[in-house]
Amino acid sequence: MYAEVTGSDFQTRFHQRWHALQDPHVRALAWLLDASDLLDPSCAKWRGKIASLPADAASTAADWLLQLNQSPEALHRYLDVQRFTRLGRYAEKLLAWYFEHQQILVAHGVQVQAGKDETIGEFDFLLRQDDALVHWEFATKFYLLHTGQSDLAADQSADYFVGPNLADTLGAKMRKILERQLSLGLHPAAQRHLPQALSAAQALIRGWLFYRKNESLPAAQLGISPAHCRGWWCSLQELDTHAGEINIILPRLSWLAPARMAPELGMTKADLQSFLAQQFATDSMPVMIAVMVEKNGWLWETERGFVVPDDWQQKAELRLQSLQKK
Repeated sequence: MYAEVTGSDFQTRFHQRWHALQDPHVRALAWLLDASDLLDPSCAKWRGKIASLPADAASTAADWLLQLNQSPEALHRYLDVQRFTRLGRYAEKLLAWYFEHQQILVAHGVQVQAGKDETIGEFDFLLRQDDALVHWEFATKFYLLHTGQSDLAADQSADYFVGPNLADTLGAKMRKILERQLSLGLHPAAQRHLPQALSAAQALIRGWLFYRKNESLPAAQLGISPAHCRGWWCSLQELDTHAGEINIILPRLSWLAPARMAPELGMTKADLQSFLAQQFATDSMPVMIAVMVEKNGWLWETERGFVVPDDWQQKAELRLQSLQKK
């Protein structure tokens, strides 16, 4: 029998709803169907370009997910997870498996080339909705809110959400999707890939956003869904006030669903601090951890966050300042 795990609202609800799912890939798929939109589809700044799964997608798929959990071999073969599989591609393939099951998938990952060596773009998903054909771009993103001393323009406010590797921001990602990727269907080279004219082009965005304690921006101003998945972030020096008695370092392909792990994978706070200090000495990439509790022979995630090197905030500030100059 499952014993309730107390954590953040989302983690608690997820564990209660999907406690029977043990296969990590099936749990990741359940998260893709169950998590709230990262962005608010009704916000005017997204120009009606944000897609949403049906509100009952997870509920109607529950029995199928349970069956898949019992016999996940075909899913595993389809995913063909390798050591260096990209998280975005992994999430795309999970969603493609679901769309195929729903019998709405027309095509997935279709590259459009204008010439022999010139790739224009790629259709993430071409889907059948009743008699219409729609193009959906899909992204699973993880950003840390860093307002710092920068003063971005109102239409750049989503850039305060910075990728952990500092190479990307939420604002930059959405500008690329809205201004470039969703217009792919208009390119003449794309027409031969379309069995009929597109009726819509939208983006489905999943992910988690991470905040400093006592730091936030109005969700409405940013176009963020009020119910989005969220966590915290802290520097290595601040880890003592964020880590739990039992912690897990989450591998990249485990960033989607709240974690359920074997007890032997847990780390004490002291061991975690020592490990991260050694890692940051040679690698400046922030590390995602989950705070865990042990119940019924498993470790269950109660909250999650990014731990960043102590100089990460300075680098993030420089990143925002570079955006101010554009």
